[in-house]
Amino acid sequence: MQALDKALAQVGSVVLGKPEQLKLALACLLAGGHLLIEDLPGMGKTTLAHALARVFRLDYRRVQFTSDMLPADILGVSLFDPESGQFSLREGPVFSQLLLADEINRATPKTQGALLEAMEERQVTLDGLTRPLPSPFFVVATQNPVTQAGTFVLPESQLDRFLMRISLGYPAPEVELQLLAGGDLREAVRELRPVIEPAGLVKLVAHVGKVRASRDLLDYVQRLLEATRADDRFSAGLSPRAGLGLLRAARAWALIHNRDYVLPEDVQAVWPSVAEHRLQARQGGQVAALTQSLLQTVPVVRA
Repeated sequence: MQALDKALAQVGSVVLGKPEQLKLALACLLAGGHLLIEDLPGMGKTTLAHALARVFRLDYRRVQFTSDMLPADILGVSLFDPESGQFSLREGPVFSQLLLADEINRATPKTQGALLEAMEERQVTLDGLTRPLPSPFFVVATQNPVTQAGTFVLPESQLDRFLMRISLGYPAPEVELQLLAGGDLREAVRELRPVIEPAGLVKLVAHVGKVRASRDLLDYVQRLLEATRADDRFSAGLSPRAGLGLLRAARAWALIHNRDYVLPEDVQAVWPSVAEHRLQARQGGQVAALTQSLLQTVPVVRA
């Protein structure tokens, strides 16, 4: 789609030299999922989130997670109005279309857990009342490596709410030189122009669900899931929810490449970002290598 190509070009003008990661981030958005970006500070994680918000004209809020943050700092709080004699909700930053949860693993598990209902159900329950969140609703969370001081490991239930996890990594030397020679990156982000309106994004998300997946393709996805459960190198396999997410992500990847049908290559392209953060290796194995090896051992067509 031409509009999606323009959106990628706009974001790529401020997040330099990372075309595959940008397509994965866009696929996550189109699939209606949430994105976790794990990397060292200063790699462009916040820039990517802000650029996506600008390109899709999304209501954007950023929350800097810290160890002393409370759930109310994210969800909001009910305040008593003496004049009316009633409580009214002061909405927290979660009531936005794109929420950047910056350094999410610096908050305690209790505060991290405040996002679970919002990410899964697109709603928030406060004081016994359930309030819907805006549509679309997209969480981009960043986290620093767990080896850094002051971080908490995200629990499996929290990780499972993220459709994808990506890393940007260091730029190539020629790209970094271009970055150093450029102007103020924050100003460049502010100058980005919307390409797709929120209503158009909602339609695209709905269209992703209509991208065709053949019976053979579904069989391939199921066999990948089963392979993680049968492989004793993993402590546990992927859940059915992970399988549904993998299929949605593959459909979005196909749409980005101007196709209305899914190929095995689409599944393979999104497989690492969907599967790796949901799997744990036994005996100190490398999850990335083990996950990637399944693409070599699971045939595309059933034998």
